[in-house]
Order: sequence, then C-alpha cells, then structure tokens
Amino acid sequence: METSMLFWLIFSAVFAFAFVMDLFVTGRIKHKLETKKALRWTATWISLACSFGVLIYFYFPDGEVKAMEFITSYIIEYSLSVDNLFVFIMIFGVMGIKEQHQPRILKWGIIGAIVMRILFITAGVGLIQKFQFMTYVFGAILIYTAYKMLTSHDKKIEPEKNIFVRLISKVIKIKPDEEGDHFLVRHNNTTYGTVALVTLLLIESTDVIFAVDSIPAVLAITRDPFIAITSNLFAIVGLRSLYFALAGILGLFQFLKYGITVVLFFVGVKMLIAGYYHIPVQISLAVIIFCLTVSILASLFVTWRFRTKPATSLRDKVTLDNLNPKPLELLKKKEA
Repeated sequence: METSMLFWLIFSAVFAFAFVMDLFVTGRIKHKLETKKALRWTATWISLACSFGVLIYFYFPDGEVKAMEFITSYIIEYSLSVDNLFVFIMIFGVMGIKEQHQPRILKWGIIGAIVMRILFITAGVGLIQKFQFMTYVFGAILIYTAYKMLTSHDKKIEPEKNIFVRLISKVIKIKPDEEGDHFLVRHNNTTYGTVALVTLLLIESTDVIFAVDSIPAVLAITRDPFIAITSNLFAIVGLRSLYFALAGILGLFQFLKYGITVVLFFVGVKMLIAGYYHIPVQISLAVIIFCLTVSILASLFVTWRFRTKPATSLRDKVTLDNLNPKPLELLKKKEA
C-alpha cells in the first residue's frame, strides 16, 4: 500500500474518531460548557493534532519538512478560527440565541465548514497546479485581507441583508418568535423556518468568507493537498469547545487581530515572491509563532497594566455598536 494512501486512511480514522467524540460527547451537552471543561477539551484536540504532526515527522516521506508544513498550517488556520469564533459570538448575540441552544447550531455550522474547506482546498490546489499565476492572485488576496483586517472596524450584523437569508425567506416563511434550536417547525399544517435556521445561514455565510481568506494562507505554506486538508480539518475539530473556552479568556485575545494581520501579510508576501525567493518553512513557522505570541502577551500586559477586566461571558463580547435592535424586522414584515 502506498504511503500516501496509508496516511489518508490513518487520518480518516483519527479524524472520524475525533469528530464522533465531538458530536456524541460534547454534542450531548445541552447547555454552555464550563470554561475549565471547554479548555480541557480544547487541549485534547490540540494535543491530537500535534500527535498527528509527530506521526508525519517520523513516518511520512520527507517527514521533517512535511511535519513543519503541517504544524505551520495548523497554527495559521487555528488562529483564524479563533477570529472566526468572535464573529459567531456576535451573531448569537444579535440573534438572541440562548446559550443552551448554541451547541446544536454550532455543530451543523462546523459540519458545513468542513465540507466547504475540503472543496475550497481541492479547488485552490488545482488552480495553482494548472495556472501558475494564481499564486500571485492568492498572495494579493492575503495582503488585501490583512489590510482590510487592519483598517476595518466591527460592523453591524444585519441578518435581513444577508443574501442567504434573503434567498431562504423567499422559499420558506420565517417564524421569528420561535425559540429553540430546531431549524424547521410546523404550525397549522405549514412549515416555517426559525431564528435558529437564520442563525445557521449567517454562520455558514461567514464560513464561506473566512474560507476565502484562510485557504490561500495555507496554500502559501504547502501545495500538498494532504497537508493542506488535514491541517485545516484538525483546526476545525473541537471548535465548539474552543467557542465556550473563549468565554472565560477573551482578554487574552484582544490584540490577536493585529497578530493575524501581520501573519496574513507575511504569507501573502511569501506567495508573491515565491517565484524569486523561497522562504523556508522553518522561518515561516518562527515568524508566525512570534507574531501570535507577541499579540497575546500584549493583551496580557494591557489587561494587567490598566487593570481592565476581561470579558467573562459570550454576551460581554457583543457591544451595542454591533447590535441591530431589530435584526429580523424584514422577516417579521413578511410574516405579517
């Protein structure tokens, strides 16, 4: 059996085990995970990914380089996932989703993210292999994304303007006053969509946007589909645990945005100059770890120096500027 096929089988088994554990263990919890428990689960998934990296190091052809590519890609994707979860926090706050209903919506949002990441990575690798100039296109996308992250401020989330929400509202009536985590309900022999369904659509559309940004980032580190896909999917496993872990440690990440901005700019430049100079993956890993570490240490310092109190709940992350006081007003008018 070829080594590549063997590793695909090993990864499939490991990922399936982790995913099933996440679905049927943490997925059975109907309420918010406590911060300590969420952190333990998060540490478990990170340890699993690192163990897989060690396996690549010792047994994969050209294992040292491939293991470095895997760890570097994993760190990039995981840090971007943290930033993605901040948006999820705001979406749940805007939509008024109770904490006990959030895990199920997150589960289906993450399943959608897994499917989209595999499709995007496969397409991205194919484009680069067929059209070499796509390397420069992806590099430019990353630099633009870094600029956008640095200069943009938090925008109001307006569900009624989301294209996916507008499309689904033309297909099925939305019942805005229906609480719970079911996506469809029946009343008087009529099927309605719920606020949970609208929330899921918002999360999935956010996943698409983040995939457009994150896939070029991982392709800047490796063109190997195996490394790109496995690092991405390991970064997605356990995102629900990470989501609730963030509730107690948001103060550690208030400057993470700037660290990610520098990382995206660096990997964008790496892609643009790839035809003239190759930056070794070891240097890339060192730069990425340095940027993220500095951003977290800066967050800790500011928290300690100015005695600022980190946010202690998911709701604390949502500011009044992010909230649309009538997020489903358009849908309610249609229902009426």
